[in-house]
Amino acid sequence: MTGERVHRTSHSTEVDAPAGIVYGLIADAVRWPLFFPPNVHVEKLETDGTNERLRMWATANGQVRSWISRRVQDPATRRVEFRQSHPQAPVETMHGTWAVEELPGGTTLLTLLHDFTVHGDRPQDVDWVQRAVDTNSRAELAGLRQLAERWRHFDELVLSFEDSVRVGVDAPAELVYDFLYRAGDWPRLIPHVSRLELTEDAPGVQVMAMDTLTADGAAHTTESVRICFPHAGRIVYKQTATPALMEAHTGEWSVVSDGSGTTAVSQHSVVLREDAVERVLGPGADLAQARRYVREALGRNSTATLELAREHAESAVRSG
Repeated sequence: MTGERVHRTSHSTEVDAPAGIVYGLIADAVRWPLFFPPNVHVEKLETDGTNERLRMWATANGQVRSWISRRVQDPATRRVEFRQSHPQAPVETMHGTWAVEELPGGTTLLTLLHDFTVHGDRPQDVDWVQRAVDTNSRAELAGLRQLAERWRHFDELVLSFEDSVRVGVDAPAELVYDFLYRAGDWPRLIPHVSRLELTEDAPGVQVMAMDTLTADGAAHTTESVRICFPHAGRIVYKQTATPALMEAHTGEWSVVSDGSGTTAVSQHSVVLREDAVERVLGPGADLAQARRYVREALGRNSTATLELAREHAESAVRSG
């Protein structure tokens, strides 16, 4: 540190849920993109059950930012300490604490503390970081509170599933990945995609807006951030604007090869928007129907995309 001033913030909210439930959501950082609106993706790099090192991607003031964070979990006191070991400029240092306090009557006080310094301490940079911390902290606390307060039927609201397609042994995995990566070409290659706008200002970080059609002819507009890992054959994404029935949607495209061929996989995780179920599916519809509808709609479109990726790879081999 070169003498820059330390800036401190504190945000808190009361949650009508047990402290153990709230702490469990804080501790499970890999699932944060599903719980917290600003978080795009979290990769667990190291862990021993108490100490962990994480690579995180999140939006901040409309930009996609990434950093490595070290966390120490303390279930006994229900605190999680964190420190960014590789912050992204203009941040020089960023430390903080999640503190979960049990209140009388079974509710919980959740507090999020930050202290940070900024390179050069320029007012405009300090203001940028303060706005990002304030906006994201408020969104994270609100998202966690809303989810934790529905903990009794959490398992009904959250669903995860995957679909896969087997690719011929002669078709390289790289060609399958290439099709999934070149999403900007999808409107002319995939029938259910009618519009797609994509930017990639930083290598491997794609921001896109897409219009898709469901089997019943309904149109949906979504916005997503995609993080691409070409050497691992993976593309992870977070929808930052979702269809009405989904409160949150994350997913992953992956391409895995073995000695007998390649498997292309599409994985989805969704939090349903409970108050939209009857509005979208009609009077009397329940969460069970919503789960089936989302499973079928997402599975149908992602499987169709995987099949087209397979055809792309196999036809390229035949024509080559």
